[in-house]
Amino acid sequence: MIRVGINGYGTIGRRVANAVQLQRDMKVVGIVKTRPDYVARVASSRFSIFVPDESYLKAFDDAGIKVKGVLSDLIRMSDVVVDATPEGQGKKNTPMYRTAGVKAVFQGGEEAGVADVSFNAYSCFDSAVGKSSARVVSCNTTGLARSLHALHSEFGVEHVDGTIIRRATDPNDHKKGPINALEPSLKIPSHHAPDLRTVLPVDIDTVAIKAPTTLMHIHVLNVTLKKEVQQSDVISAFSSRRRIMLVDGKDGVSSTAQVMDLARELGRDRSDMYELVIWRDAVRVSGRRVSYIQAVHQESDVVPENVDAIRALMGSMERDASIDATDSSLNIGGMKIYG
Repeated sequence: MIRVGINGYGTIGRRVANAVQLQRDMKVVGIVKTRPDYVARVASSRFSIFVPDESYLKAFDDAGIKVKGVLSDLIRMSDVVVDATPEGQGKKNTPMYRTAGVKAVFQGGEEAGVADVSFNAYSCFDSAVGKSSARVVSCNTTGLARSLHALHSEFGVEHVDGTIIRRATDPNDHKKGPINALEPSLKIPSHHAPDLRTVLPVDIDTVAIKAPTTLMHIHVLNVTLKKEVQQSDVISAFSSRRRIMLVDGKDGVSSTAQVMDLARELGRDRSDMYELVIWRDAVRVSGRRVSYIQAVHQESDVVPENVDAIRALMGSMERDASIDATDSSLNIGGMKIYG
């Protein structure tokens, strides 16, 4: 049984904690919270609560929330720590993990150098096996890796041009924006292109635009393959991956609003859409050129990757066995609508 500590219980941390609890070969030792808020109160009924250090104890005690220990205690009790702390904090935490000899899974907000390897289950699981640390690439990069790896492994990818329409912030965040603007990234390519190359060696250029929405990201991808294909070939490649869900606009799934409503109809925990969503009726093929549109649920698409990263670091399962176990536990691919 792999003992997992969750350092950080925000958007990603809380979802990874729930996913780990569903695995037959893992257990959550505890979670780290910094504030005795409503999230901590709910979590305390399911998980042992830890705090960063002793200076946080009084606030939790005053709030009536029982604390089991501090972060250093959790680290000593864990085989792997999933670091889901705010961007940049993971790098600061690295010395603690190394000193304690505990393995660590970092998130995509950290620079690639924070870990031994960057991680995506489909494209580079084996490179993380037995390593001390891995960084699960960002939600956008995970989405890019899923669809492009499907194409690259089947047909070979020569070049990709991608436009990324990013959500402004997460649904529970009332402070960030923009509210009434489209905010382009003035750095071209955007950081997504070099980030993708840490897990999938393809030639790619990306531009990114932040939009006033909280639901999902949208990617518009134009791919040049190394050989000519038919539309049916591309659809088949996408359909072969459980972590890709095909939808059709003609069925009413014409925006990210309907995609998230579909997640609710599927009965998903927190209405999460772990799969990358691709509009089947928007896939266009002409010789070696393939164009398609995909949607990324930024709150949850990296969750299964975190679970697989834990197994890779521990060397406890081979790639396909881990993906199968994770997908089964989260019902990923169990409700494919098409394909």
